[in-house]
Amino acid sequence: MIRYKRILCPTDFSAPSYKALKTANDLALHFSAELILVHVVAPLPVASAASFPDSPGAARGFDIAAYQEELERAARKKLKEVASRRVPKKLKVRVVLEEGNAADEIARIAKRRKADLIVIATHGETGFRHLIFGSVAERVVRHAPCSVLTVLAPRK
Repeated sequence: MIRYKRILCPTDFSAPSYKALKTANDLALHFSAELILVHVVAPLPVASAASFPDSPGAARGFDIAAYQEELERAARKKLKEVASRRVPKKLKVRVVLEEGNAADEIARIAKRRKADLIVIATHGETGFRHLIFGSVAERVVRHAPCSVLTVLAPRK
């Protein structure tokens, strides 16, 4: 029988990711596993302003590093709130916040934390939106060091 000791569940604070978190909670309770709740903050694209500082659209006096820190602070607060409100008290939960490409970081965290399973939501994007935004879940499935359970987004 399969035994899971560490279950990783990424969240982007959306309804589909909360549905996946419910599934991860149920599995973690069943297996008495640790839950690793993860959020990845995307880095700000700064090349355009840095490359063309004299362009009319360049932000003057905008502190990009401070803004990135504020994004991370707000995300850390929200992540702790999600853990507090959406994870049963009897579960051991670890919250992890990273910066980078979501799919790459999720796979890297799973490897580093020795996760046995990743439970991730699919947002159900198709067509043009899927082409433009891609699928974090698809990339995680391809690069994960462990099994991945995808949870379908609620139908709109």
